[in-house]
Amino acid sequence: MSEMIYGIHAVQALLERAPERFQEVFILKGREDKRLLPLIHALESQGVVIQLANRQYLDEKSDGAVHQGIIARVKPGRQYQENDLPDLIASLDQPFLLILDGVTDPHNLGACLRSADAAGVHAVIVPKDRSAQLNATAKKVACGAAESVP
Repeated sequence: MSEMIYGIHAVQALLERAPERFQEVFILKGREDKRLLPLIHALESQGVVIQLANRQYLDEKSDGAVHQGIIARVKPGRQYQENDLPDLIASLDQPFLLILDGVTDPHNLGACLRSADAAGVHAVIVPKDRSAQLNATAKKVACGAAESVP
């Protein structure tokens, strides 16, 4: 089982926090500019398989979203559940939590995660039903925060 993430910041953040999750990376053929080259070198130094792909392939893999010329197939990350919350709270001196309700757009969820990370939130709590899922779109908008805030 795997999931796709896309965008320079999302891929960079995952590489910094969990490089072992990478299975392969697809780079837009001809897109080797100063923003992407350092990331390509960092991925290669971790032994990540990098493949060149055309725009149509990347557009299909990202469901037409803005991928910035990079898509990674990765092992799924840990999904925290409500039964993880008591242990998390017990491990913190002063827990700082963000509780969301009614956020159904993955773009808005990603923006909330990004803001929560910037504010130092320890965890974001989202209802299981009638809420946006933590999908590739939310992770891209979160600019790496989805990998650092449980």
